[in-house]
Amino acid sequence: MSKDKQARYDAQAIEAKWQAIWERDGVDAASDDPADNRPRYYCLAMFPYPSGQLHMGHVRNYCLGDAVARYKRMCGFNVLHPMGWDAFGLPAENAAIKHGRPPAEWTWHNIDQMRGQLKRLGFSYDWSRELATCDPDYYRWEQWMFVQLLKKGLAYRKEAEVNWCEPCHTVLANEQVVEGECWRCGTQVSHKNLSQWFIRITDYAEELLNDLEKLSGWPERVRDMQKNWIGRSTGARIEFPLEGSDESLSVFTTRPDTLMGVTYMAVAAGHPLAKKAAENDPKLAAFVDECSRISTKEADIATMEKKGMSTGRYTLHPITGDKVPVWAANFVLMGYGTGAVMSVPAHDQRDYEFALEYDIPISQVIAPADGSAAPEGMAFTDPGVLVNSGEFDGLDSEAAKKAIIKALEERGKGSEQVNYRLRDWLVSRQRYWGAPIPVIHCETCGAVPVPEADLPVILPEELQPTGGASPLETCEAFVDVNCPQCGKPARRETDTFDTFMESSWYMERFTCNEYQDGMLDGDAVKAWMPVAQYIGGVEHAVLHLLYARFYHKLLRDAGVFTSKEGGDEPFANLLTQGMVLKDGAKMSKSKGNTVDPGSIIERFGADTARLFTLFAAPPEKDLEWSDAGVEGASRFLNRVWRMLDRVTDENANSGDAEDQQAVDGLRQVIHATIRRVTHAFEHGFAFNVAIAALMELSNALQSFEPKGQTGNAVLREGASALVTMLAPFAPHFSSECFDRLGIAEHAVTADWPKADEAVLKRDEVTLMVQINGKKRGEITVARDADQDIALAVAKADETIARWLENMNMVKVILVPGRILNLVVKPQ
Repeated sequence: MSKDKQARYDAQAIEAKWQAIWERDGVDAASDDPADNRPRYYCLAMFPYPSGQLHMGHVRNYCLGDAVARYKRMCGFNVLHPMGWDAFGLPAENAAIKHGRPPAEWTWHNIDQMRGQLKRLGFSYDWSRELATCDPDYYRWEQWMFVQLLKKGLAYRKEAEVNWCEPCHTVLANEQVVEGECWRCGTQVSHKNLSQWFIRITDYAEELLNDLEKLSGWPERVRDMQKNWIGRSTGARIEFPLEGSDESLSVFTTRPDTLMGVTYMAVAAGHPLAKKAAENDPKLAAFVDECSRISTKEADIATMEKKGMSTGRYTLHPITGDKVPVWAANFVLMGYGTGAVMSVPAHDQRDYEFALEYDIPISQVIAPADGSAAPEGMAFTDPGVLVNSGEFDGLDSEAAKKAIIKALEERGKGSEQVNYRLRDWLVSRQRYWGAPIPVIHCETCGAVPVPEADLPVILPEELQPTGGASPLETCEAFVDVNCPQCGKPARRETDTFDTFMESSWYMERFTCNEYQDGMLDGDAVKAWMPVAQYIGGVEHAVLHLLYARFYHKLLRDAGVFTSKEGGDEPFANLLTQGMVLKDGAKMSKSKGNTVDPGSIIERFGADTARLFTLFAAPPEKDLEWSDAGVEGASRFLNRVWRMLDRVTDENANSGDAEDQQAVDGLRQVIHATIRRVTHAFEHGFAFNVAIAALMELSNALQSFEPKGQTGNAVLREGASALVTMLAPFAPHFSSECFDRLGIAEHAVTADWPKADEAVLKRDEVTLMVQINGKKRGEITVARDADQDIALAVAKADETIARWLENMNMVKVILVPGRILNLVVKPQ
């Protein structure tokens, strides 16, 4: 190694140096060569929207992914670790309006800027795989896929009730409606029916639900969220004939055992029956109009005051034939189920409160199974035994469900049915900056798919949105075309795709981003899919992850790849990281508590930012920003840097007798640390624990005093192991340390160290470790290990280390061969 002592770690110069070397040597590139027999590993962090500025949430997400990717490379894997840009969407339109420049120009500028920021952090992305969803070479295949779905009947157009902002001239998602107003302009939002494009995700509801059982590498919380979103329930479809009409109201219920207690029907204010009745009832019309402006979020519906008005119409009970009044109610939504519900106030709390408010009869038909009286002043919602139910009296709820469904089937008034909370995916948006939907509207032929030979339908990038209607609607060069079937003048569809369409298949495209002979290369998909480790925020647990799972199955069933090639699921393992907080709150510009990653990098270097981000909290927990913590990470790297000055040539010999006990003890600490850090990578990515272990190893190396050749060799062994294991976390730093140690290979592709079990077991004894008088684990140490060595081994033990987190050491007592007793107190 170089004998020159280097007192200062110059992060800026060293990081620039190694980034240039890595790029020159292509160390981050994945190999598609079939002859490359290394095992393959696909690591992917959710790609960002190109806002132009990385925030600390991005940094944390990508630090986690980079640590995993680098570790796997060092373990001998051929790693695919790509990056791209989720580039379409409304934020770019808003920025274009604000800055007076087309969204395309703004977006591409931001991509260039953010790419530079990611490179400055030294992330090991294979930049040859880079893609942007606003590139026609990308969205052409999305358009092609939509045409296939149209041909198969899996994509369709229908009228749907939407949240509508007139000044913005666009549909708003429920999340964009804040207290009944548009999140952007503050205008009162209304509901209106528009022709929208949908994809039949409900056809895949059962498979999406069942295949969750295959995802053992996903957090249980996320799987439960998807189960609840899909919402499978078994019950009955029941038809209530409308009095004086051949029509009926269709409802679904999971409690057909309560059918004999129905005392009113409730329909959405937007239901055709309510709208028809409102034509001759000004008060009802006003109520319908009022309901058109309320939130349609389920959480808001659950807590809002329940209001309603009688429509003056009646249905007939399907069993008894009794008249049942129909009410319009603000708690029923057209977008869920049939837009109508049967109301049983004695056995549903919401129905009960509504019935009390409007003086509607309440009829008990279920009694507690234990013979006790039903509670007063509230609905009895548990199953029980049927009463006041005619021929069904005395049956328990389960038997009654079957008997009542059978009676309905015999009368032609209903049947058993499996229902899902999941609704078909609305994929059209009345916005400009998105992928055009490949459809042409002809007065003669109707909606006609764009011929595959004419794809892509390219979005004109020079247009300037104003905040009103999409500029596509008045762009004659885009809109005016001839019908591909009859040749007559026609108009292009001016709606664009929901951006979830782009983000639902980018993970497959990364495997073959330059492939031009089809949407995907089946061989590449087979080689890399499924993604071995996917990383992103838990806020994407439902929509993005559900749509990506669905789209993967669509691609499989469209023959883009086979189940054998791509599998049935896109992500084998999922890590959902926590948020980055400052002063106890999520970082945001509005709160003024953001931290600029660039300023941290400029002051301390990228590796300090990376190390702090990974050390400050377990990946799945929220991370509280700490300036002192950043400074601590910097001090640690500088301590290791200075410690390397003590690592001399292995042949040097001071002439003093070697302290064999200290040598053996240090080797134990070295290999216990290797085992602990490796375990952190292989079992849940507890990087905070891994880095803590490396800090303990650094302390042990710093306090070790070699007396001769053997001691120097062990010190060098420990220093080499330390900087090697730091490489996934602080790659520039480790690379320069390798240089200083005279190790010719790249630190970032060096072999990951293996714990020598023989060292860990040689002439050993097992010590019980007590912390504040309670047994917390056991450690194995050399028989003659002293108190300092035993303590270092204890701190390197994962189980014991958890009990020492955020604790100050008060006293250490070693009973040789028996017990290590630690007294600690909170910091």
